[in-house]
Amino acid sequence: MNQPDLCPACGAPNDCTLADPRTADRACWCYGVSIDPAILQALPLELRNASCLCPRCAAVEAQLQAAPRPIE
Repeated sequence: MNQPDLCPACGAPNDCTLADPRTADRACWCYGVSIDPAILQALPLELRNASCLCPRCAAVEAQLQAAPRPIE
């Protein structure tokens, strides 16, 4: 069963703002990074486009650390 707040690859929280009703009006962190298409292709077909990967599985942690943070 798909859980939109969990990474489909490892099962850890994926920090998806769209999966949380409290933050669903904000863009997800994944909108501001480039995820290697090979990472997505490595997922089983039934897990693709079902929920966000976590930053670790998406291999974008360095990109997130370098990105400017919005003031909340």
